[in-house]
Amino acid sequence: MRRRGPDGAGGGMPLVVGVGASRGVPVSEVLELIAAARAAAGCTDRPLTALATVTARATEPGLLGAARWLGVPLRSFPAAALAAVRVPAPSPAAAAAVGTPSVAEAAALLAAGPGAELLAGKRKSAPHGRPARATCALAGPAVTDSGALTAGREGAATDRSSAADIVLTSPNPPRRGPDRWTAVAGDPAPGSGPTGTKETP
Repeated sequence: MRRRGPDGAGGGMPLVVGVGASRGVPVSEVLELIAAARAAAGCTDRPLTALATVTARATEPGLLGAARWLGVPLRSFPAAALAAVRVPAPSPAAAAAVGTPSVAEAAALLAAGPGAELLAGKRKSAPHGRPARATCALAGPAVTDSGALTAGREGAATDRSSAADIVLTSPNPPRRGPDRWTAVAGDPAPGSGPTGTKETP
């Protein structure tokens, strides 16, 4: 049996956010989406350990910038590895754009490790006056009543041999203290400059 915290999300257990994005997505849009998804899922108290995405988006400035502000690595997986993960909301548009029917959900599950489970399915960003350019999903390890990690039903892939790349977000360590910006839905964020060419994630 799995143990849940008072908010239904497993208390302070680790959390991974899978992110799909169109090219040119602003840092602010990614951060606001992540903050909104965590709040909606009751996961604000869970320590965030990584962002995860498809290799084709591993150098996207908006994702790298979001990871840097959150103080976590951006991990990437090949499209073939993500395509092998069973997810509840596959997307033909994502398959056509980056070679896998799921980026956010599949990347979250793979990055969270064997036996991971989805805590919140794919959610789209909600920018004002233009189409969404980012999606995210939340995943974490399943736990027993004793607090031990256990295998979940989600995240089983036919090929788990592809290790994730670790994309360094900054040569400097994450900033700490009161000057570190914390993502809150609706807050302005750095890196929200002009966007690039629209592309379906």
